[in-house]
Amino acid sequence: MDPAVLAWALAQPAGSRAATLAAAYTGGTTRVTFDGRTVEYRSLDELGRALAALHGAENSAARRPSVTLASFARGGGA
Repeated sequence: MDPAVLAWALAQPAGSRAATLAAAYTGGTTRVTFDGRTVEYRSLDELGRALAALHGAENSAARRPSVTLASFARGGGA
């Protein structure tokens, strides 16, 4: 597990998916319940990969540039 990913997950708000996965990982358990669903990971390594994928998805969404559209109109001259 990348320590930066784990640190990011532990810094997320309590009850978030990332914080829940991080708590399970640091607690050494592979069973995670979130939003009424329970997932049993095969290993801590698999749980760590899921956490890394979540981290990648969250950070790629944050890095997407915003798009600004401009509209130009010709002046109505006589």
